[in-house]
Amino acid sequence: MKQAMYGLLLYIFLILPPVANLLESIMIVHMHTQMPLLVFSGFLMAQFFQLRFPRFFAKWNQNGVPGLLLFLIVWSYWMIPRAMDEAITIQVVEIFKFISLPFLAGVPLRDSWKKLSTFGKGFIYVFIMLIFSLMAVLYIGTDEQICNNYLEVDQKTLGWGSLAMAACMIIYGIQFIFTDQSTYE
Repeated sequence: MKQAMYGLLLYIFLILPPVANLLESIMIVHMHTQMPLLVFSGFLMAQFFQLRFPRFFAKWNQNGVPGLLLFLIVWSYWMIPRAMDEAITIQVVEIFKFISLPFLAGVPLRDSWKKLSTFGKGFIYVFIMLIFSLMAVLYIGTDEQICNNYLEVDQKTLGWGSLAMAACMIIYGIQFIFTDQSTYE
């Protein structure tokens, strides 16, 4: 239960207006820090919901695929530049961000992760790597301002940050393939 409390504290900290405004003021911090931390807070709080509503998760997310699909849909939505832009300008969309990322992405991801096969976990890994790669191409390759709330240089910075994340994920994937994982279990 300590994890759920830490997740709740992280969530409360992230929704404080000064913290949210600071994290949203820089585009790369908004996408690569605030959003993953919101998902992580939900990931930590999931234990509380799993203990509180075990039949719901057993019935709804029996093999982990529905939770995985919900996570992928929510995560993909928040990677769209317009969604990120509207989260800053429209209050209702920002509230939706603070609800959807922890509770519709983080909680289902935690519940699904144990139930997924190695193929399912690999699928999530490859999907996130491809999303980061596509975001890098989009933000680096576009010479126009995509988001109204950020400068073009912020977009380029986010593109290079996404490219660095994708490159690190590729390197980790190669390392994972070529090492004997049984020695680490």
